Amino acid sequence: MQHYTGPIDRLIEQFSKLPGIGRKTAQRLAFHVINMSENDAMMLSKAISDAKQNVRYCSICCNISEGEKCSVCMNESRDGQIVCVVSDPRDVAALERARDFNGRYHVLHGVISPMDGITPEMIRIKELLHRISNEDINEIIMATNPTIEGEATAMYVAKLIKPMGIKVSRIAHGLPVGGDLEYADEVTISKALEGRREL
Repeated sequence: MQHYTGPIDRLIEQFSKLPGIGRKTAQRLAFHVINMSENDAMMLSKAISDAKQNVRYCSICCNISEGEKCSVCMNESRDGQIVCVVSDPRDVAALERARDFNGRYHVLHGVISPMDGITPEMIRIKELLHRISNEDINEIIMATNPTIEGEATAMYVAKLIKPMGIKVSRIAHGLPVGGDLEYADEVTISKALEGRREL
């Protein structure tokens, strides 16, 4: 393993702590930062510092926000009776890009994964149940990813909410637009058939 001077080694070590960044990529990033102009390096440092200091979680939906409430929760034109439950703030951004959903969100910040030691108490299910008790909500849309953990989380949350008399639905899964049947796996084809609708 190649060693550099203390500051470079520390920078490489910090970059390698980021998800999906191995040692070689961390080295490339570190040397890129070193070769940046001092002004650009300071702007990068300030952007990281500002994000860490100013970004927090919405007090209602647990999405990322700059204030106490996120822009979706502050928007009075959104339908507060429908809440779409996602596992990550990036999922909110993806759904917002589609511009088809006009309800509100709830971000769990993870999924149940016993293999990784993530239990229901470690994600934001308690906050969702609190919202349901205190708000006029008619439907919960479970939009966790179609993984084993995402499915388990959706089923667990649905099991808690259904006795409250609230409709719980699941987003459809299946073939993507432009996808080919011959390349799809069995589970994807099965879900596509399950979620079929009349034309």
